[in-house]
Amino acid sequence: MTTLPLEGIVVLDFSQFLAGPSAALRLADLGAKVIKIERPGTGELGRSLYISDQEFDGESALFHTINRNKLSYAANLKDEKDLKKVKRLIARADILIENFRPGVMRKFGLDYDSLKEENTKLIYGSVTGYGTEGPWKRLPGQDLLVQARSGLAWLSGESTQGPVPVGLSLVDIITGAHLVQGLLACLVRRGISDKGGLVEVNLMESILDMQFELFTCHLNDGGQLPRRSGINNANAYLGAPYGVYRTADGYMAMSMGDIVRLGEILECPGLTPYDDSGAWFAKRDEIKTVLAEHLIGRSTQDWMDRLIEADYWAAPVLDWRELRKDGGFKALEFVQEVERESGAVLKTTRCPVRIDHEKLFSRRAAPRPGEHTESINTEYGLD
Repeated sequence: MTTLPLEGIVVLDFSQFLAGPSAALRLADLGAKVIKIERPGTGELGRSLYISDQEFDGESALFHTINRNKLSYAANLKDEKDLKKVKRLIARADILIENFRPGVMRKFGLDYDSLKEENTKLIYGSVTGYGTEGPWKRLPGQDLLVQARSGLAWLSGESTQGPVPVGLSLVDIITGAHLVQGLLACLVRRGISDKGGLVEVNLMESILDMQFELFTCHLNDGGQLPRRSGINNANAYLGAPYGVYRTADGYMAMSMGDIVRLGEILECPGLTPYDDSGAWFAKRDEIKTVLAEHLIGRSTQDWMDRLIEADYWAAPVLDWRELRKDGGFKALEFVQEVERESGAVLKTTRCPVRIDHEKLFSRRAAPRPGEHTESINTEYGLD
């Protein structure tokens, strides 16, 4: 097994829910020792945040997907004795992550300005919903609400529909990824200058950055709003055939490509008149309608056989059962099992990063609240 790049790095994870914990998870996957700082007894609120009522070993399965491979240290920050221990632990840490509303950590003397003198090498990561300035700073930083406020919800669905949100917590996930980028950049700088630093990300800026291609078009075309296609929309700024189409037995996705050539591959004469590539956006609904009526006549596999042979960009639309049966997915070995000391086993995903050609797996499930408090106290001499 290769030596993981972050071995020897200590991370204190004060965060909860998804954005902060997902960043800490990625650092743990890359070899860091991640210690989750939680309230005694109940632990992080995310332990009781359920999706579809799924439970694993008495807690939310969602919690376990983003808190595997971590240790847990229980501390009541309102208790002076516990707070002193936490501060001593911070003095030994390389990275700290928190995602409370602005001002919360300052009340305990755990904000960056209060800590940087005691630990000049500390890299401090902070996640907020909308930053620390302006009229939005105290609004709840929840994924769906940020999708709504950022304009993202107006990019999906057809032009005849209202706003359509993305069906997962995309904002939290991308914000966590941005946090990891900033933390690792500061870690590299520290290796050069021996200086720590503050990394700040927020949900709004992260999802605006995620939209940078389309938002830049908006900024430079006189402020025009995106125009979603009226049929099979998949990107408001791309012409035909871009979209998802129904076949005789399922669905398939079509990416960018020459419309006339597509007509030849699919034996669809209705596409022949559209030989002006400049009209593939302006007349996209017309073209998509012709294509949609034609594709319904054969199975997805029939069409895919033709398109793959011609190297035309297309893919079948798979549900998760179909995906898991496919040899391409199996070759990735992307599912792993994590286990608690009780013997409870949870199937989940592994780290998507490979180091020195090796896939990164970890058997350790999320800890119980305070499971490692005593061992951490002993290791770092906190008692």
